Amino acid sequence: MKETLMEKAKDSILEIDEDMAEEVLEEAQALGISALELLQGGFSEGMNILGEKYARGEAFVPELVFAADVMKIATDAVEEELALAAEKAEKVGVIVLGTVDGDVHDIGKNLCVSMLKAKGFEVYDLGKEVPAKTFIEKAKEVNADIIASSALLTTTMPVQQDIENLLEAEGLKGKVKTMVGGAPVTKEWADKIGATAYSSDAMECCDVAYKLVKG
Repeated sequence: MKETLMEKAKDSILEIDEDMAEEVLEEAQALGISALELLQGGFSEGMNILGEKYARGEAFVPELVFAADVMKIATDAVEEELALAAEKAEKVGVIVLGTVDGDVHDIGKNLCVSMLKAKGFEVYDLGKEVPAKTFIEKAKEVNADIIASSALLTTTMPVQQDIENLLEAEGLKGKVKTMVGGAPVTKEWADKIGATAYSSDAMECCDVAYKLVKG
């Protein structure tokens, strides 16, 4: 039954069917399957397949836009679950997070925000299209432990390098740890620009951030 629900979640994205997405979330809840698990094993798989089809010229921008609306139904459900967990969590640290300047993609970033809050982090979400300077200014304002930046386009990845350069110029390099992520981002890129850490998804983002603060 669980595999069937995952398949249905994936299909709701590929078929751009909001009603199907809501149905599968209700069915999962009745069976005690979390929205987060459904997102990771089903909805995200649908988005990955659609992204690959777009890269091959088999899907187009309007399909991606409407599929993102379906995906939001799933992420909203996940955020509700995580908000409940966040109320019970002890504060771990302070993190400033955003999608870099020139990039409007924020589904993954939003999921990271919710999961970090559930883990006990005080999160300052700067949103999308955030200039490097804004990350630094906010980190100084709130005395952040970590700056986390997401880049979903190869053309916006250099902003992550700019963040490292500005930290160096401000004398904060090493004092404020940095995390980078996003579809084209790799550990090699993180090492090249001098970022403290890299994470490939929201789950790993939480684990890595916790280790950076708690050791």
